[in-house]
Amino acid sequence: MLNILFRFGTPILGIGCLVMICLILAGQPWSLALLESDGAQEFKIVFLSIILEAFPFILLGVIFSALLQVFVTDEMIQKLTPRHHIIGILFGALLGLVFPLCECGMIPVVRRLIRKGMPAYIGIVYLLAGPIINPIVFTSTYAAFRTDPQMAYDRLIIAFIVSIIIGLLLHRFMKSSPLKGTSADNHHHHKHDHNHDHDHHHHIHERHEPVKKSGRLSSTLGHASDEFFDMGKYLIFGALLTAVIQSFIDRQAFESVADQPVLSYFFMMGLAFLLSICSTSDAFIAASFGGMFEHGPLLAFLVFGPMIDLKNMLMMLSAFRIRIVLSITILTFTLVLASVWLLEVLR
Repeated sequence: MLNILFRFGTPILGIGCLVMICLILAGQPWSLALLESDGAQEFKIVFLSIILEAFPFILLGVIFSALLQVFVTDEMIQKLTPRHHIIGILFGALLGLVFPLCECGMIPVVRRLIRKGMPAYIGIVYLLAGPIINPIVFTSTYAAFRTDPQMAYDRLIIAFIVSIIIGLLLHRFMKSSPLKGTSADNHHHHKHDHNHDHDHHHHIHERHEPVKKSGRLSSTLGHASDEFFDMGKYLIFGALLTAVIQSFIDRQAFESVADQPVLSYFFMMGLAFLLSICSTSDAFIAASFGGMFEHGPLLAFLVFGPMIDLKNMLMMLSAFRIRIVLSITILTFTLVLASVWLLEVLR
């Protein structure tokens, strides 16, 4: 359902804009009145400001991601993976600093790494922490919260703590492979791992054979363009919903939620889950709510959304067992809520 919405929503939106332009050119008075209303003016300002502010960071993110997909192999990451579980969990939490992949492409990458021998708990820690603990997301968050730069540091700290705790719990209690289609025949699977390495996904391609420089350049541009349009539709959808919410819903309704200490956290975390915004641009969405919500709920939005959102959860269900996905989702929600609340109390 969500894929259908994103597939046809953007063209329909474009056709609607084209129809509106034609009506304006035709001199329809009701269309001009609609566009000149106070709500429409605010909608345009919020929508365009979010798009324009987030655009450079999305572009930077997809370029980095494309370079990594083309020039860095999975085997290089596997060789660097520590054997000790504590060091391995720290390694997984900080891997995004070196390999800042978008969350859309991380699930197939992590699935392949686990199949090639990376401990599953390390891969899942990277899956949770990578979308937040990376230089591009830190820069975009710092830029979005110019008047509150502490938000960028708090976001990194909470994401690091939550991912480490989840990694330790998974190491302690996860006894079998979390991947779908794996059971007692893991030995059989690893025996034929060479054959399975030829699986293809639109985010990852095999690179064992030497590739010419021109081929790598075209492959990089292809990856970047694919990811840009894939991520861009989520940004447009999120910016559209945010602009509609802020422009046409009475602010008193938000203020009544924002004034509730617990409800405001649940509301912002639920909003982050539904919007499914890329972590390179969600800070600008959160910043647009800065005049209504306090630091804590906004921080919960920024941490929980990139770790677990609707889009990411659906992708995880395609790769991991439903039990582990539900466990990770509940753990992440609980730990993010508790960590952010405790941070605010200690201040």
